[in-house]
Amino acid sequence: MIALVTGANRGLGRETARQLAAAGHTVLVGARSETAAAETAAVLGEQAVAIRLDVTSTADIDDAAAEIERRFGHLDVLVNNAAIHYDTWQRVDTADLAVVREAAETNVLGPWQLTKTLLPLLRRGSHQRIVNVSSQAGALASIGGGTPAYSLTKAALNALTLMFAAELRPEGILVNAVCPGWVATDMGGPGGRPVRDGAAGIVWAATLPDDGPTGGFFRDGRPVPW
Repeated sequence: MIALVTGANRGLGRETARQLAAAGHTVLVGARSETAAAETAAVLGEQAVAIRLDVTSTADIDDAAAEIERRFGHLDVLVNNAAIHYDTWQRVDTADLAVVREAAETNVLGPWQLTKTLLPLLRRGSHQRIVNVSSQAGALASIGGGTPAYSLTKAALNALTLMFAAELRPEGILVNAVCPGWVATDMGGPGGRPVRDGAAGIVWAATLPDDGPTGGFFRDGRPVPW
C-alpha cells in the first residue's frame, strides 16, 4: 500500500506516518520543507519516502503527483493532515480575517486541490482511502466561540469530506473525517492525550476494509456528531 501523509514531519502527521510504516506500508512523508521531509523519512526507515509538499502550492502539488506517478504509478491512501492556525487568541467578533484566509488556504483549499489532483492515481490503487484530519472544534453540533479560523475551516473540511464521499462512493473510494481529540502536539499544546492515541484513529480510517464506512466523522473508530 502506498500512502501519502501531509504535514508528516511532526506531531500527528509524523506519528501517523510512523504507524503506517510500522505496519509495512510505503509512506510518502509530505512536508513543506524538503529537509524536514528527508530527516523525518530517515528516522522512520526504509518504508518512508520524503516528498516536498506545500499544500497551498499548485506547483508543489503537481510535482508531487508527477513524482508519485513516476515512482509508484498509483496511490492507495491520502491522509490530509496538514493544518495551521489553532487561533486561541481570537474571537469571531474581532478576528483578523487575514488569518482566517490563510487558514483556509492550508486547511480547506489545500486538501481540496491535492485530492482533486491525486484522484487519477488513487483510482489506480487497490485500497483507496481518503482521510481528512478534522476536529470536533468544527462540528456544527457543538461549535461555540473562540478559535474562529480553525473552527470555521475544520467545519468546511467536514463538508468537503461529505461531498467527496458522496461523489466517490460508486467507485469504492472511502472518504472519512477523523477527529484525533486534543493531542499533546506543537499545535495542541501540553496536557492532551498521547500523540500515538490520536494517530491510531487516523490509521484506522486509512486501513478500513472495503466494506467499511464512508462519509463519516469518527474519533477512535467511533462516530461523532457533525
